[in-house]
Amino acid sequence: MLIRYGFDIDIRLWQPTTLITVMDVHESQRDDIAWENEFETLPAVHVQTFVDEDGNKLRRLTAGPGIVGMKLTGVVSNSGALDACDPNAELVPVQDLPPEALPYLRSSRYCETDLLSDFAWGAFGSIPGGYARVQAVCDYVHDRLRFSYPEARPTRTAAQAMDEQIGVCRDFTHLAVTLCRCLNIPARYCNGYLGDIGVPADPAPMDFNAWMEAYVGGRWYIFDPRHNARRIGRILIARGRDAADIPMITSFGPHKLAKFAVITEEIEEDAALAA
Repeated sequence: MLIRYGFDIDIRLWQPTTLITVMDVHESQRDDIAWENEFETLPAVHVQTFVDEDGNKLRRLTAGPGIVGMKLTGVVSNSGALDACDPNAELVPVQDLPPEALPYLRSSRYCETDLLSDFAWGAFGSIPGGYARVQAVCDYVHDRLRFSYPEARPTRTAAQAMDEQIGVCRDFTHLAVTLCRCLNIPARYCNGYLGDIGVPADPAPMDFNAWMEAYVGGRWYIFDPRHNARRIGRILIARGRDAADIPMITSFGPHKLAKFAVITEEIEEDAALAA
């Protein structure tokens, strides 16, 4: 299938300000891109592009004062398959983990493993297997937290989300990531596009989504504690230890979001060719 993705975002600035964005399709999925328009700013400004050690594509620009618009659209080719799944995937002992997985065992800005370790072992330590244990964590988080955009807070941590029993997709993901790390399961935070493909349409405006990947059975598997279901058509933007590693926009000066539109939708091949 073909999936159109993109964003149209305006930021108001009160002085010349440098911005760093992490909103491009991840390097690991760029071979799936059928076509993509150039990243566009209005007014036009110089944009530097680089890729970090995790394969995240970053852009740096300086604009303002006034409103700077940022826009990008494209189409990816997707198999139409659900997220990979292996309920029999086993835990990998820490001594056997590949070095690149080890950073995803540590505590991070939003994932306080020291505060939740005792709970995690008491609640999930007796569950056999690796994939099954991660799924049990996701079941718990999905049932524990109530999703609420109006009550979102950018500083909410995993432990706070658990205490408050509320959050948005990043909070669901932070809590599940934290509990997995407490159980010696590497888990990393992901964000990207996730359209309503194969599920009932959500009437809320489209947004970027957060999910996680856990290392079990010798590979990374996608888990989604917010939706708690395997889905079709995820388009990865970035991976990190948590949201602090991969903020979609970092502003080095005062700013205000003036416009925010995200699109992710399945399209017919004829529409893609016409575009």
